[in-house]
Amino acid sequence: MLRTIFWVLVVAVLVAFTAANWEPVEVRIWEGLLLETRLPALVIAAFLLGLVPTWLLYRATRWRLLRRITTLETQLNAKAAPSLTSTSLAAASTETTKSETL
Repeated sequence: MLRTIFWVLVVAVLVAFTAANWEPVEVRIWEGLLLETRLPALVIAAFLLGLVPTWLLYRATRWRLLRRITTLETQLNAKAAPSLTSTSLAAASTETTKSETL
């Protein structure tokens, strides 16, 4: 719910900004290269240029850590599960026979 409210507010501010600043601007990229665009397009492009790589890094880190947690949980479950070897089977059978005789 809170995330939805946040994104609705961001979109509302962006729409208000776009309506108030719909004018062409010139951006000099290099000496001979001039880009003419609208100001809102320039602001949205700059925002996405900062947001997308950070979001991708976040998702990749989260994916890597979730895989690591799954691997560690699997290893922990494998160590915690009792293994039945021949010596533990023999000990278990002698304990059952002793309890049955009592």
